Amino acid sequence: MKQAVQFNKRELAGSLGDLGTLLPLAFGMVLVNGLHVTGLFFVVGLFYVVAGLYFGLTVPVQPMKVIGAYSVAMGLSASQIQASGLWMGLFLMVLGVSGAITLIGRLIPKGVVRGVQLSTGALLIAQGVRFMAGTSKFQAMQGLAEPYLQHQSLGPVPIGLVIGVAGCILTFFLIESRVLPAGLAIVLGGIGLGILLGSNGDLTLGDFGFHLPPLLPFGLPTREDLSFALLVLVLPQIPMTLGNAVVAYADLSRNYFGAASNRVTYRAACISMALANLFSALVGGMPLCHGAGGLAAHYRFGARTAGSNIMIGAIFLLLSLLLGRRLLSLIYLIPLSVLGVLLLFAGAQLALTIIDLKERKELFVALLMLGITLASNLAIAFGAGIIASHLLRWSRMKV
Repeated sequence: MKQAVQFNKRELAGSLGDLGTLLPLAFGMVLVNGLHVTGLFFVVGLFYVVAGLYFGLTVPVQPMKVIGAYSVAMGLSASQIQASGLWMGLFLMVLGVSGAITLIGRLIPKGVVRGVQLSTGALLIAQGVRFMAGTSKFQAMQGLAEPYLQHQSLGPVPIGLVIGVAGCILTFFLIESRVLPAGLAIVLGGIGLGILLGSNGDLTLGDFGFHLPPLLPFGLPTREDLSFALLVLVLPQIPMTLGNAVVAYADLSRNYFGAASNRVTYRAACISMALANLFSALVGGMPLCHGAGGLAAHYRFGARTAGSNIMIGAIFLLLSLLLGRRLLSLIYLIPLSVLGVLLLFAGAQLALTIIDLKERKELFVALLMLGITLASNLAIAFGAGIIASHLLRWSRMKV
């Protein structure tokens, strides 16, 4: 049974909760890799709305992090990223339509699912702290802790740290508030600071128009692009997508919404992401997924129904259609340290899902995966967690 759609301050605040994950990678892939900004945010908005309407509750929309982070770090071409989106779309469609993902999901133990959630939560917390401290890769690439603010410090203290600490304190006070939800207060406060102190507030009425995303703005990917994307981007992304964006996401949705999440199945998640990626590749956008971290972010800041998806999706759709490439000037108003606050609390919400693990062996697997993730990456941790979990089922093996 679907939940009734609600449009209120808490749903709006919750809809903003995952901007800390979405916007930095979107910025990087537009600025470094040359993705089409109109197509990128149009697909994000459309995916939010359609997924919310179909699943009937709040649904996260995130960049595929392995593909996104590697693409930005290595300065890959837009055609190579487009090829990766096509591959992921086809791969997820086969898994979803065939039902193979259901079998795969049954083979993944609970300790592994919680390990994915714990590891993802820890990564979000760490990235949030980096945004506030001004040490993330994106900020290093820009050469400034707050590249879109005129002032970089308040006396001897970095301004991002001041904004971040103030935002955290405010969030502690407002996290359960229905009068002024924390997510809404943090984002609106950040926009206000951006207007007062920002260096990109140069939008005029003449910038508004009607901008449809073009089809195939980079043409079709070459064989070389397809081969490179499959080996370098897609194969490392697949384990993380299956672990975090399918199994851990569907599990967390059931935890949060119970029977109302009956449509959030492994098959439906795969097909949903497949359609989004195939369309995104056609209009120059980035590879997209669902994700346990995104759901935790939306939920922690108040989102409970499809109303949150419709509101944030409509915002992105309208801004992309009205502003086109000038959309970035508006988004730049939000300081990165504000996004860091959102990430920190979203990560904590997700990491705390391990509290329902009662067996030492399950907890050991989750902690092992956290350590491997911090030392290497989540894809390797996912595989190691499955192996360790099945080995520990032998009664003679103790921890």
